[in-house]
Amino acid sequence: MSENLRSHNWFGKKNKDGIIYRSWMKNQGMPIDMFDGRPVIGICNTFSELTPCNAHLREHAEMVKRGVLEAGGFPLEFPIMSLGETLLKPTAMLFRNLASMDAEESIRGNPIDGVVLLTGCDKTTPSTVMGASSVGLPTIVVPGGPMLNGRYKGQTIGSGTHVWKFDEDMKTGKMTQEECEVAESCMSRSIGHCMTMGTASTMAVMVESLGLTISGASAIPAADSRKKQMAQLSGRRIVEMVKENLTIDKILTREAFENAILVNAAVGGSSNFIIHLIAIAGRIGIDINLDDFDRIGSKIPLLLNLMPSGKYLMEDFYYAGGLPVILNELKDILHKNIITVTGKNHHENIKGHTDCYNDDVIATYEKPLIPDAGCVVVKGNLALNGAVIKPSAATPALLEHTGRAVVFESIEDYNARIDDPNLDIDETCIMVLKYVGPVGYPGMPEVGNMALPKKILEKGVKDMVRISDGRMSGTAYGTAVLHVSPESAIGGNLALVQNGDMIELDVTQRKLHLHVTDEELASRRKKWTAPKPAAERGYVSLYIKHVMGSDKGADLDFLQGNSGSEVTRDSH
Repeated sequence: MSENLRSHNWFGKKNKDGIIYRSWMKNQGMPIDMFDGRPVIGICNTFSELTPCNAHLREHAEMVKRGVLEAGGFPLEFPIMSLGETLLKPTAMLFRNLASMDAEESIRGNPIDGVVLLTGCDKTTPSTVMGASSVGLPTIVVPGGPMLNGRYKGQTIGSGTHVWKFDEDMKTGKMTQEECEVAESCMSRSIGHCMTMGTASTMAVMVESLGLTISGASAIPAADSRKKQMAQLSGRRIVEMVKENLTIDKILTREAFENAILVNAAVGGSSNFIIHLIAIAGRIGIDINLDDFDRIGSKIPLLLNLMPSGKYLMEDFYYAGGLPVILNELKDILHKNIITVTGKNHHENIKGHTDCYNDDVIATYEKPLIPDAGCVVVKGNLALNGAVIKPSAATPALLEHTGRAVVFESIEDYNARIDDPNLDIDETCIMVLKYVGPVGYPGMPEVGNMALPKKILEKGVKDMVRISDGRMSGTAYGTAVLHVSPESAIGGNLALVQNGDMIELDVTQRKLHLHVTDEELASRRKKWTAPKPAAERGYVSLYIKHVMGSDKGADLDFLQGNSGSEVTRDSH
């Protein structure tokens, strides 16, 4: 067995290279029998105090190490770039691909036989999975877990989702600054990531539905002792996966991706799921496109009553039974012939764990919360390659709407004018935000759910149609058309929209149409000038030159596919 291990090419050498590899590791107190052919398990840790959602992962790493040692493995923890959604400017999405490169090269370049990915905040999950997919070793994910439910004045409040509500309430005088400061403490009261079905929770559900976690892992709160148990059991399991040669490419099949699309629709997952799943598929070599999300997921009913589409939070989801209950409700439509990290399929994994303990949190497939809940892809002359909308977070009456465009040429333009009493806007208008796509911002920030003008909020109006080439936080809500592609910064027709243009949105017909003639668009295009690149050096410049469109997952073009795990040259 030991000679078949990848790490044998380091620690099993009998020459000077072997002396170097073993000797320097021994300065950490490693005894000689740690190099006797035990599987080396890399623990890829996205811990950072600048990533509040992941600040507890040091403790998780210790639990994983315990499991690895119990199973006869050799655990070695290593850090990679962490991505905190709440602090990192201009947007964590700009650095997702960089973190994926960090993970990929750290895994490939080191004596690792299998890898455990410690994840939490939004981009830490897709970035590490993308990197691991490009290498192809046995891989298991340990999600960091959601925070405990927020509680304020006797009410349940959700991280992210209530940020937008508190902001609206302060604008309209319903909440003071002092009250907001108390509420924000009540909102984030434990370790963990957002406890709404925002992007972090969506990513946790994604990796479980893909088969990359131990069954039931995604909903366990970070503060719950069972999260530590899950981490320890994952440490044990990765050692067995190495012995079985159960590599990530054997798990991430086309059928696994389709299962993930079905599950995401059923839980009301973030629209960001689309861009991240496409990027992961591109690394593993599976052809997933925007149309697949509409075709497979748009008619799936909403089964999970969680914010922002519902009223509960991840802690409630866990107590109600967690994702195994959802998987059981979907058992007749999920692919059965796929393997997960357990060596079994989902149907085998969830046996004995399918009871629902709160049917107000988890509905049945026959009596869902919403009949058709998955993200929808709309196309037209305003989005030739497509745009996405999440109907479960939108106002039903606005899903078929024609309105006058009110255009913001940049996020700075929006911030400067949105609350101007003289802004020519009413609730029937459509807000349009340009130059916030992958190239334009750069990095495609979560600004697509533009806050409504103060004067509109004061009328009691809570939603309007909003269109941009940016993204929306998974914790947010509203009738927001996102990920418009091609983006405005590269000459997409979104760049040509002017104030007063009429725009038609018809979600049922999958239509997003700018009521401007082709001749007029051609005339406008002749006058259009591409914006100056946001950077001329460093990673950001590299990103701008090589990032693909949102419809392609916004990955870098040279990272498509994978390079495998082989390293042909020694360092000495």
